[in-house]
Amino acid sequence: MIRAVVFDLDGVLRHFDPAHVTAIEARHGLSEGSIHAAAFAPELLDPVVTGLRSRADWVRSVGERIAHPQAAEDWGRHPSAPDPGMLALGDELRAGGIRTAILTNGTDTIPAELRESGIDAHVDDVFNSAEIGFAKPDPRVFEHVLDALDLPAVEVFFTDDSPSKLAGAAALGIRAHHFTGEVVLRAVLRDAGVPVSG
Repeated sequence: MIRAVVFDLDGVLRHFDPAHVTAIEARHGLSEGSIHAAAFAPELLDPVVTGLRSRADWVRSVGERIAHPQAAEDWGRHPSAPDPGMLALGDELRAGGIRTAILTNGTDTIPAELRESGIDAHVDDVFNSAEIGFAKPDPRVFEHVLDALDLPAVEVFFTDDSPSKLAGAAALGIRAHHFTGEVVLRAVLRDAGVPVSG
């Protein structure tokens, strides 16, 4: 029986418009994809999502990597939009007695971002890799979540839009689902015995 549903944050509960980054690169004369290539290089990303450096330091490093600090600052202010349907699903799960949580490979600014967006009001718990010290797909971050929820793996459902992030959850026996959209997720949850509407 599933007693908790854990959501990834970006690409699941909130979304970023890729056109925004493309516009920044065009405005500053950068090649398309150059900002993300720098920002998500493991040597820059891993320290920020495991709490070894701040988001502000990460943005500065991206600016150094692309040799354009202002473009990096503009990118660092990239707005996001909560997904209303997914937040409604979270509310429905909670109303049905299912505990909900976020597990994100995040930075030190995640708590403020969730408050400002209102997303934090739609989940019971937030697990941020920058506070835990391990990032998905490391099984240790999922062990932390299980311990905090005080639930066995078989009673937890996890969904992420990145298939590579699911391995650590699946290795522990957590039911892991590659998120492709709300409609499919609702169907998979119903198949798992979770009472959600269609």
